[in-house]
Amino acid sequence: MKHLFFGLMVIATLINMAFTYTSNGYEPGMEAVDFNLKNIDGSMVSMTSMADAKGFIIVFTCNECPFARKYENRIIALDKKYKPQGYPVIAINANDTFNYPEEVHKEKVKRANDKGYTFPYLTDETQNVARTFGAMKTPHMFLIQKEGDKFIVKYTGGIDNNFENVDKVTKKYLENGLDELIAGKDITVKTTKAVGCMIKWVQ
Repeated sequence: MKHLFFGLMVIATLINMAFTYTSNGYEPGMEAVDFNLKNIDGSMVSMTSMADAKGFIIVFTCNECPFARKYENRIIALDKKYKPQGYPVIAINANDTFNYPEEVHKEKVKRANDKGYTFPYLTDETQNVARTFGAMKTPHMFLIQKEGDKFIVKYTGGIDNNFENVDKVTKKYLENGLDELIAGKDITVKTTKAVGCMIKWVQ
């Protein structure tokens, strides 16, 4: 049953790819444009609004993708570990809510409450932020560093090298990059392939 479920998800992902867009998005070293998106509590959140942060772990994610769910606890752990060091998580859901009702506001609120999210869970209603970033998957990670009044992309891609089992992870791409960044070092691995479901684009 598990293999059948993932098989169906792969088919759905391939179908969605046929309706996706092409965008280069951000690469490490580029300056990111700030956004201003609504959180599940109704407040508006931007990178500028989080003035005490040194940078951000931005993750494009969603409610229904099995890959996103596999990584959910790891994303929560990242926020708990790195927010005190100045690098909070900001989660952004850009999925089409008309054709995917599991992504509507009340379901995002429920998911965040059920899992005990410790970070903002924003809605990219127009999908413009996802397109600007070049986000394609859920989850898709972007590590941002504040440099004066600029937001510089330092890493893009996946969280680690094993979505199925955290105990079998041998390469923690995002954590390793963050640790190097915090230590004042150049990030060794700046880009990896994000593994997950395709973002559900509005047709």
